[in-house]
Amino acid sequence: MSLSTKEYFVKETFKSIRRNQLMSFASVSTVALSLLVLGLFLLMVMNANNLAKYLESQVQISVYMEDSASNETLSAAAKSLKTMPGVVKVTSVTKTEALAKFKKRLGDQNRLLDALGEENPFPYSFDVQVDKPERIAEIVPKIDEMKGVETAKFGQEVVEHMFKLTRLLRLGGILLVVLLAMATLFIISNTIRITVFARRREVSIMKYVGATNWFIRWPFLLEGMVLGFAGALVASFVLVQIYLALQDKIYATLAFFPLIPAWPFLGYLCLCLIITGTAIGAAGSSIPLRKFLDV
Repeated sequence: MSLSTKEYFVKETFKSIRRNQLMSFASVSTVALSLLVLGLFLLMVMNANNLAKYLESQVQISVYMEDSASNETLSAAAKSLKTMPGVVKVTSVTKTEALAKFKKRLGDQNRLLDALGEENPFPYSFDVQVDKPERIAEIVPKIDEMKGVETAKFGQEVVEHMFKLTRLLRLGGILLVVLLAMATLFIISNTIRITVFARRREVSIMKYVGATNWFIRWPFLLEGMVLGFAGALVASFVLVQIYLALQDKIYATLAFFPLIPAWPFLGYLCLCLIITGTAIGAAGSSIPLRKFLDV
């Protein structure tokens, strides 16, 4: 393909966009709106998945030791816990620390503990964090068999319900994203198809005067790519503004909410949307042409 031919294709592309401003605007708007909805849903699904990971990472095993356990037994238990497969962190909680935490949790109601006097009912314990929540069920029985351990708890019912919720979020999110992506592809390609249909006479005339299929197809293909790129660019800009605004509002009220940091997350997402929009624009322009090229 010569340089002059490429220049002709580029000129024809932008000439066609200017000549069909209304259809071009409709195509860009449809691409932008469809990809914006898809992008917003992706943000929601990915942040829900991030929240699920955060909740899973917070699951830990509380190991309560017997009051009669000696310092040697406590040290041996700590070493054994740290060497268990899957254990990433072991935190010791003394009787005094446990009582202080409970008082802090009670807040203004901590005077209820005054009846205990100098007695401390809380046992020495360990907080055990694991790399995967699924390991908890196999680790707890081993901990129960250790010397000096009274009991090991991890809130089994809560953990099981949480696992079900996170699986539902992930599977449901993936399914809905796929369905929405298919719907977006259908809407965008049909909108651009209307643009091609409106110019079917121009295609037929070019075909009759001897133009090759690819000579006819290239300007349409480039036009679809430009419209798809423009729509994706608009969607990306709006998406970034919405996410940054939501992030400010969420952090203002829930400072520790595990929201995915804006950058480079938004950069990757916008890049995916731009590539998707450009590809869909090209497909939406080239596929309908087949019918009009068969003259």
